[in-house]
Amino acid sequence: METAEPQLADSVTDGIATLVISNPAKRNAMTAGMWRALPAVLDRLAADPAVRVLVLTGAGDTFCAGADIAALREPGDEQQGLAVRAEEALAAFPKPTLAAVRGYCVGGGSQLAAACDLRFAAEDARFGITPAKLGIVYPSSSTRRLTALVGPATAKYLLFSGELIDAGRALRTGLVDETHPADGLAGRVAEFGRILASRSLLTQAAAKEYADGRRDRDAYWAERARGSGDTAEGVAAFLERRPPRFTYGL
Repeated sequence: METAEPQLADSVTDGIATLVISNPAKRNAMTAGMWRALPAVLDRLAADPAVRVLVLTGAGDTFCAGADIAALREPGDEQQGLAVRAEEALAAFPKPTLAAVRGYCVGGGSQLAAACDLRFAAEDARFGITPAKLGIVYPSSSTRRLTALVGPATAKYLLFSGELIDAGRALRTGLVDETHPADGLAGRVAEFGRILASRSLLTQAAAKEYADGRRDRDAYWAERARGSGDTAEGVAAFLERRPPRFTYGL
């Protein structure tokens, strides 16, 4: 059995930050320390101008088996509070986020994946939201986020039953955006990450806020657009038939 310490490991290459959930002894379950550490890691990556995209994945062949159940024996609701704060920090990350899912994506793992902007999965991935198996009330914010993705009927199916669904059903219901053979997932995620990193972060950041329901930032983003130079660069690059060199956020 592997005995590596649970950790969140990150690296940045060509504008793509890869954040890896690693707890191999427990199928990458999130410990209290990992939940607690995640917001600070995200803040650091968000502030790094070299980061244009965030990819969240799990070490090895599993995304995340959820919260470390052993921690749930402790009194109080601290574990759930930590998970919600980590989920909200991920949802608020100001740049595009993509969950790359292999193997099991269960409980807190699905909570984290749902907080990402996009989810690509291996065809053999399995998804489940399992609080009903433990007598836990799933957080209201997490329930609303899940319902926005898959609709009330599928959200109720997942939450009421705690049953696992395969990647094909996850794709049909909107829980994931693309599925790929297991040996092709990494290549597709890298390819799409490069596409996202090449696009205007100005456009992406504004679109992310609007798509998430923010209604009070039209003037803010109009001012950012006027001062960024991205629009002029995008038009010039199109007319000159060359790749644009966007600078917003650098």
